[in-house]
Amino acid sequence: MIYLRNNGTDPHYNLAFEEYVFQNLCKDDSVLLLWQNEPSVIIGRHQNTIEEINRDFVSARSIHVVRRITGGGAVYHDWGNLNYSFLIPEAKADLDFTTFTEPLVKALGALGVEAEQTGRNDVTVDGKKISGNAQHYQNGILLHHGTILFDSDLECVKKTLQVKPEKIQSKGIKSVRSRVTNIRPYLKEDMTLSAFKAYLLKAFSQKEGLREHVLSGLMEREVRRLADEKYRSHDWNYGYSPKCSLTRSGYFEGGFVEVRLNVEAGKITELKIFGDYFSLRDTRELEQMLIGLEYSRSAVSELLNTVNVSEYFKGISPEQVGALIV
Repeated sequence: MIYLRNNGTDPHYNLAFEEYVFQNLCKDDSVLLLWQNEPSVIIGRHQNTIEEINRDFVSARSIHVVRRITGGGAVYHDWGNLNYSFLIPEAKADLDFTTFTEPLVKALGALGVEAEQTGRNDVTVDGKKISGNAQHYQNGILLHHGTILFDSDLECVKKTLQVKPEKIQSKGIKSVRSRVTNIRPYLKEDMTLSAFKAYLLKAFSQKEGLREHVLSGLMEREVRRLADEKYRSHDWNYGYSPKCSLTRSGYFEGGFVEVRLNVEAGKITELKIFGDYFSLRDTRELEQMLIGLEYSRSAVSELLNTVNVSEYFKGISPEQVGALIV
């Protein structure tokens, strides 16, 4: 496994760095990244950005807002948070999170922190989230990445993110603030984030040795170009949110899904899907299939039966998707 060192803290650059490696540098070797962002909100691939953030607070604090290529929900990053990424070639397209969260749980256990994977994609301590994880699969390569709340400003987490009430209720908790915690208070012996990062790097390398690499100057220029063209783009980070006459939403085992659509003369003329669900395929493909279709349960069900819905919505059935649309 290759460890690619990246000391940058600009979230636009860091997400471009990760995508560049995913697209170009892990065809033969697995790659590990450990990285940090300055204060930022990282939006899930399918989310409606303006509904996920407290815009006044984010603007007043000059907090970056950047969309990532993986599904799942919005997360807050700051100097007390550490991110990790595994990029695996020749991987199975099954969105298995346990394979990647287990090494983290084991490493934390050795420090006296009793962590466990819970729900779809979280690692928790004492019932509170310390790590959220997401994945992206393309051309036989799997990207798994996650946050690690070591010593983050939890009050900022609360004030920055606008979590939908139904998500909070589904987890049996009262607020965003009450559902997250930091690792540091649970450590058997205190350490700095820098020391924790070094420890984690060593722990992750025990199963297979790590060879440290850095990007060449040419590669870094390509990363900066991708950061400028994509990750600093308003279109990418905020996207298109149509004004639609119908809005339907639901919270399922596989996540929150919201469908917005317009119907004219009995046909779907515009449709956009938002949510914190995970997918193997780009949901825009399904949106295009549905536009122009007769707006009826039978027509929508017939279309959904021709595609593998689980590739677009992991953990959500075709019947649930159909009932959400019509």
